[in-house]
Amino acid sequence: MTRTIVITGASDGIGAASAKQLAQLGEEVVVVGRNPDKTARVARTLGVDSFVADFSDLSQVRELAASLLEKYPRIDVLANNAGGVFGERTLTADGYETTFQVNHLAPFLLTNLLRERLLASGASVIQTSSAAAKLFPRFDLDDLQGERRYSSTAAYGNAKLANVLFTKELHRRFGDEGLSAVAFHPGVIASNFGSSSNGPWKFLYGGPLAQQLMTSTSVGGARLTWLALGKPGVDWQPGGFYANNKPAKTNRLADDPAVSKVLWERSAALVGLDD
Repeated sequence: MTRTIVITGASDGIGAASAKQLAQLGEEVVVVGRNPDKTARVARTLGVDSFVADFSDLSQVRELAASLLEKYPRIDVLANNAGGVFGERTLTADGYETTFQVNHLAPFLLTNLLRERLLASGASVIQTSSAAAKLFPRFDLDDLQGERRYSSTAAYGNAKLANVLFTKELHRRFGDEGLSAVAFHPGVIASNFGSSSNGPWKFLYGGPLAQQLMTSTSVGGARLTWLALGKPGVDWQPGGFYANNKPAKTNRLADDPAVSKVLWERSAALVGLDD
């Protein structure tokens, strides 16, 4: 049976690569991107549906969820792949730190707005996280938005750890109802990721030598595709974190259910959802 697979952050990078791989296999792929022209180009090339949403604006996330619910009676896979790293600390129109909102709050909101449809579909929810969740965070539940202490590196690490914690809590709350959640590290991808940042991220991603040493978008996309095609509980374990299509270690805080619970509750309060 053809499945409906929604991929955010699919206007380029691993999202676009995975969308291409899945569409070629006959799946019903829905691409979501921030840039209208790039998103439309990917959709036109693949012959798939597309939606535009900027995750730095939560009203657009709500509009996206409403459009998806209106059009698709089933959503079999939701791949929360959109994200970014930013240099200076800035606030979104919603008043939240940009890295935290784009990488965590927006996909948290989207998933919860689609939750009943996802549950009815027995869906998989895939979070594109990163090894940064283990390497770079200064995770403080009382300073999630870096108001007291901020660096772009720590902000990104914190957001990627939040992706893993969200996955763990989503599994804890809804795994018994048939929802399967998983997070993964796609590799250090050769793309324009980090181009809007100054400092270490721009250096890491920007140089020609660095690009040669990185994982290609097609390989990174294939890791997302593997999870999207895989059978939860057989090919991968719900609630897990993966790298190179294998279980991987991440930040030790990811195994603390009290931390994931508090993050969920505070995230729900920030976006105006009942816990």
